[in-house]
Formats: sequence, C-alpha cells, structure tokens
Amino acid sequence: MKKKILIINGPNLNLLGEREIDIYGKITLRQIKRKLEDYAREKNAEIEFFQSNYEGEIIEKIQQARKKFHGIIINPAALSYTSYSILDAIKAVNIPCIEVHLSNIFARENFRKNTITASACKGLITGFGWKSYLLALVYLLS
Repeated sequence: MKKKILIINGPNLNLLGEREIDIYGKITLRQIKRKLEDYAREKNAEIEFFQSNYEGEIIEKIQQARKKFHGIIINPAALSYTSYSILDAIKAVNIPCIEVHLSNIFARENFRKNTITASACKGLITGFGWKSYLLALVYLLS
C-alpha cells in the first residue's frame, strides 16, 4: 500500500522566493513541492501539497485528512505561535504530524521560540531550509 502524506503550508508561504530572501532563501513553494514529489515517487509514496493564508482552511484540511493520509507535515508559519485551533485539530485526527520551519525559529525573535502547534506533533524540524520538509518526509516514510 502506498503511503500518502499531506503537506500543509500556512500564511505567506505562497510568497517564498520573493519575501525576506535573507531569511527564507530564493526557493519557491512550487520548487519545494517538486523536490518532495520526486522523493516521494522514489519511495513509492504520494504527497498532497496545500497552502492557505486562512487558519480555518488549514483546520478543515487537517480534519479532512482522517483515514486518508498516513502522516502530515505542517509549516503553520506565524500561526505556530497563536493557533490553539490548529493544535486541537492536529490532536483530533490522530495522524503522525511533523512541524517544520525553513528558518531556525530559536535563533530569531523571542515570540518564535514558543510554537503552540508543535506540542501536538511527533517532532519539530527547524532551520534547514527546504530540507526541513525533506527530513520530515524521510521520517514519515520510514
């Protein structure tokens, strides 16, 4: 059976490659998606990629993942620090979830050091650029 992994991206990640390049780099979300699709294909797995700037849409996507996906990779972006609703949604679906961040959130502003949503996740990968996603995918497919 093919493993299916849902990859969720939060607010402003649609602007990767053009916003704050000194922090996030020049890679776009589309390029990250392609790299992860290539890796998933090599491992005979499938991924579904989703991005939204709206908290409610992210919550709905997490809820819809029940019984459809073997794992979730989520980059809630700034919602990591504010969203108890996303935290509760991750807990509710009972699917292994890895939170990822492109930049090292612990080397940035103080508010970024307290991610609310990560406490519902199996793990947190931060600071490896697009490879944060890849590391999460490697784990979930192993």
